[in-house]
Amino acid sequence: MTTSGPSPPGGGARSKLGVYAHWPYCARICPYCDFNVFRARGREAEAAELARAIVSDLEAQRAITGPRELVSVFFGGGTPSLMDPAWVADIVGAATRLWTPAPDLEVSLEANPTDVEAGRFAGLVDAGVNRLSLGLQSLDDAALRFLGRNHDAAEGRRAAETAARLFPRLSLDLIYALPDQTPQAWAEALRTAVALGAEHISPYQLTIEEGTAFDRAVRRGLFVPPGDEAGADLYDATQAVLEAEGFEAYEVSNHARGEAARSRHNLVYWTGVDYLGVGPGAHGRITVDGARVATEAADRPADYIARVAAAGTGFAARETLTVVQAAEERLLSGLRIRNGVGFGDVSALGLSPEAPVVRRLIEMGLLADDTQRLRATRDGRRLLNAVTSELVLGA
Repeated sequence: MTTSGPSPPGGGARSKLGVYAHWPYCARICPYCDFNVFRARGREAEAAELARAIVSDLEAQRAITGPRELVSVFFGGGTPSLMDPAWVADIVGAATRLWTPAPDLEVSLEANPTDVEAGRFAGLVDAGVNRLSLGLQSLDDAALRFLGRNHDAAEGRRAAETAARLFPRLSLDLIYALPDQTPQAWAEALRTAVALGAEHISPYQLTIEEGTAFDRAVRRGLFVPPGDEAGADLYDATQAVLEAEGFEAYEVSNHARGEAARSRHNLVYWTGVDYLGVGPGAHGRITVDGARVATEAADRPADYIARVAAAGTGFAARETLTVVQAAEERLLSGLRIRNGVGFGDVSALGLSPEAPVVRRLIEMGLLADDTQRLRATRDGRRLLNAVTSELVLGA
């Protein structure tokens, strides 16, 4: 799959589809996390029910999508590596039975690098997972303690080495912009991670999300996150190191060793391909009768299970987007990738190669001078939030 753009809706089995399955349980909730997550302890029976409900939800949503080509299945969380591999196999089996799997179907699963979870890796391979996204976050013990992780650096290295042997594809997640972190220390950490053999690295700048433990700590003055200038220096170090190591920044926070190493599932989001959301709190985007439909599942596992039992799907909300809303989503997601977004996909916003706001951002060096696509330059990707806001407000 390339970044050339979404397949047109209504193409029958040839129209592409991704599946996102949310597994909300965690052994420990990290202090920076604002995702829809729940402690796993004491929820074993509920978890088994949830796995069955996700399969039922997929079956119900097949009636909405019709025949499609399945290009990706992504298990996100939460901590999907806590799942029984048999449940993973059931969900993958359902998805590949309900839709036609692409020859290069990507089945990704997020994992934490604890020894316990690494013990499940072989079973996950047997269940059909061919790409592991490993949440290393850091290879420094002090940083891992600060981040509230339940593994140490040695466990992280062991898990990465095991994953590199077992899975055809491996991605590593890292977090930077920690208090007092220097570009030099971050550059060395990146080089250490690269040496573990992953084909894909996702470095995420630490953000302080409202309502998290870190948000409360910052408001109490317990630590001070790096300012904008320091964050920009760390971002620049990220690009320089990974580029020198042969990784292309095909998206703002995602770097791959060649086109084949790019995340097919994330490209589903960024290129406007339809995707289903199953599991508590999962979001979906489906084209129905030519319109983009947004879905959102019930947040709490018990509520989601009950909705699936009563109504087939776990939807708590379903909304048909206006053409302007759909175009805004395409703009926000499409500008994240190096290839950008076609002007035809955002014409409802009044954006064209000659639109004053587009010409102004080109003159500022933030957009490429391209008559076919809106593409952020290297400088534009550093200021992407400001660029997208200007395009939406100035159109």
